[in-house]
Amino acid sequence: MTDELTPETPDEHEQPIKQRKNGLYPAVSDELADNMKSGWADTELRDLRPIEQAPNAARRRAALSARFPGERLVIPAGNLKTRSNDTEYDFRASTEYVYLTGDQTDDSVLVLEPRGDTHEATIYRLPRSDRDNGEFWLNGMGELWVGRRHSLTEAEALLGVPCQDVRELAEALKEAAGPVRVVRGHDAGIEAALTDKVTAERDEELRVHLSEARVVKDEFEIGELQKAVDSTVRGFEDVVKVLDKAEATSERYIEGTFFLRARVEGNDVGYGSICAAGPHATTLHWVRNNGPVRSGDLLLLDAGVETTSLYTADVTRTLPINGRYTDLQRTIYDAVYEAQEAGIAAVKPGAAFRDFHDAAQRVLAEKLVEWGLLEGPVERVLELGLQRRWTLHGTGHMLGLDVHDCAAARTESYVNGTLAPGVVLTVEPGLYFQADDLTVPEEYRGIGVRIEDDILVTEDGNRNLSAGLPRRSDEVEAWMAGLLGK
Repeated sequence: MTDELTPETPDEHEQPIKQRKNGLYPAVSDELADNMKSGWADTELRDLRPIEQAPNAARRRAALSARFPGERLVIPAGNLKTRSNDTEYDFRASTEYVYLTGDQTDDSVLVLEPRGDTHEATIYRLPRSDRDNGEFWLNGMGELWVGRRHSLTEAEALLGVPCQDVRELAEALKEAAGPVRVVRGHDAGIEAALTDKVTAERDEELRVHLSEARVVKDEFEIGELQKAVDSTVRGFEDVVKVLDKAEATSERYIEGTFFLRARVEGNDVGYGSICAAGPHATTLHWVRNNGPVRSGDLLLLDAGVETTSLYTADVTRTLPINGRYTDLQRTIYDAVYEAQEAGIAAVKPGAAFRDFHDAAQRVLAEKLVEWGLLEGPVERVLELGLQRRWTLHGTGHMLGLDVHDCAAARTESYVNGTLAPGVVLTVEPGLYFQADDLTVPEEYRGIGVRIEDDILVTEDGNRNLSAGLPRRSDEVEAWMAGLLGK
């Protein structure tokens, strides 16, 4: 990285310039400062069209307004987070802010001001970098360092919401009267400005409501999730084609291969990719991805592309690295497949959310009893949860802007709720036999299998958004052979 310039002390009324202690230029001459102020073309973007999700975001804001009449609602996007010294992590706007605006700009804040029976929305964000005080080229966050940002006028055209300078917001909020709610955990400065005006309980009500509002997806969201899944399918194909290179290196090659697809076709991966080969497949969230990839072992690949609108897929396949399952691997895999089939069949409107989990767990419990790993009857096993030694986790979760979407929803609206058309969830049973588990035969130890698909609840049942990836063991083998030209 290059080293930014350091200016002389700015005028007290100018925006402070962030300086680096050991910059190579100790000061900026008056002549250079004057030179940098002028000679720049007008780059204002005109005739901009609203972003695709603008009308959807407007409907969501209207629904939120109706839920909290007469109250000021503050929803921050969040700030950059330091990775080390003066480098930052890539910014990812808060889910609540994205859901209500479609915008992804750091330091921005959506404010809904009560106006009678409704609200007036304003997005507070940073304007273009100031060229008069040198911010645009002297500040490490200036546009010559990190890239052009939209003017407030441009942002208004794109988002369909009036925009103002966010640097004025904290003081305005300090002076504001009346009831206020804020989504916490994203912007400490905004929270500090509201510290004497909000309560944790009222703010949590806002967060819970916004989580529950996302349970049923609209057509735009469903389309974005399908895009995410389609890119993910291509990412899995990419991985199969380079398994020989992964064998020569490590799981990192798999991680990097999938990441390339995510960055080319989307924004990023939706979560840390799990590229678990051999016994690492028995670790549920194996994201170190630094282990060997060996012929004869299984690869559990759990990964999802996040679209540019930030909706993510979440798909898992357990693949034979050499293209063929062993007899025992196939037996375990087929059991998980059978459990997933039962789970998917239980996904339909009007069903209890828990039904797909219960259906999948019953199949796995039956298999464990059949294999002699548990003593029946199956009802006893399920009542005591004995199968969980090897099934470990719940069979699925909601999916959307977050990989575990709607996580703050009330229990009665989520796991104790009822499925409805537009809900998107994962169905992902698994069996995991740890390498040090002395309660199972030695040949089972170190085998982990999970199969996961993204399922949309429809008016008459469900649709598997990730059906483009084969699931049945023989189909997986044929698919891999076709990709490898075998």
